[in-house]
Amino acid sequence: MIDRDRLAILAAEESTSPRSGKPFRNRFATPHHGLGAFLRWQWDSRGRFPAHQSFPLHRPDPEQLHKPGHRPQITWIGHATYLFQHHGWNLLTDPVFSDRCSPFSFAGPKRAVPPALTVDQLPDINAVLISHNHYDHLDKASVKQLQKRFGRDILWFVPEGIAPWLRKLGVERIIELGWWQSDYHGQVEAFCLPAQHFSGRGPNDHNQTLWCSWRLNFPDFSLYFAGDTGYAPLFNEIAKVFGPVDLALLPIGAYEPRWFMSPVHINPAEAVKIHQDIQARQSLAMHWGTFVLTDEPMDAPPKALAKALSEQHIEHVHFQVPQHGETLTIELTHE
Repeated sequence: MIDRDRLAILAAEESTSPRSGKPFRNRFATPHHGLGAFLRWQWDSRGRFPAHQSFPLHRPDPEQLHKPGHRPQITWIGHATYLFQHHGWNLLTDPVFSDRCSPFSFAGPKRAVPPALTVDQLPDINAVLISHNHYDHLDKASVKQLQKRFGRDILWFVPEGIAPWLRKLGVERIIELGWWQSDYHGQVEAFCLPAQHFSGRGPNDHNQTLWCSWRLNFPDFSLYFAGDTGYAPLFNEIAKVFGPVDLALLPIGAYEPRWFMSPVHINPAEAVKIHQDIQARQSLAMHWGTFVLTDEPMDAPPKALAKALSEQHIEHVHFQVPQHGETLTIELTHE
């Protein structure tokens, strides 16, 4: 049962916070690592990122994707991109299908594993969740491909400030929300919720658009998509408003070095904390094994997650690490 009174209070607090062109801020203070800190990181690492590693790539069954059963079904396409299917809804999270997550097609982090599906291989897409505007979560080429194929069939759920950018690419159907706000699409209610992160696509737009996590409530199922986040007490706050969630999609990678990354990127142990804080019945990992973005080896996150789960006496079936392209069917709680 959602605490609608508390939710209304939190939404009102956010809507009355003065901005007047000032950058968005996290609910809990976060240090801003500027150019100096970035250069220190590059000096410490000597600019050497971990080597690319290969991982198994499943090719999803087209029939299963185009004719899903009555249970929720989810396929990891790569990085933070999942295809979630339930009750006729085909939903993408932070769709990135490009070879690089970068403003350039010839430079920047390159995929180590291809996307498990291309845009042309997708079933009809009804909705997209965008968590924030970083290049590994909001990709211009992928938006244009989705727009070309599906056009007005897609409803885009985005945090404040991102709608104008999408409209320039021809996207028409957009629901733009601030933290703690919600809107309906049919019987599905989408809640824009806080995350501990930042935004920006260039040197002059730091935190000029909002970042968020999302919760979707279906009549018989709930989904939480964390986007990108550091750890903060806000996840306990979310649980107090919403109660348990059936399935959570949580990042486990891009976390080293901790002195630089910890304010905005959780490590696997903190992902387990969030799994517990939001009372997730089941969680799935994301944001690892696709791009090399930080200093940990590509295969380190699942190993660290397994260790953290064991230390917390949580069965691994409750927090799984899908392989690229793997499709999982999620049991409904009332079954």
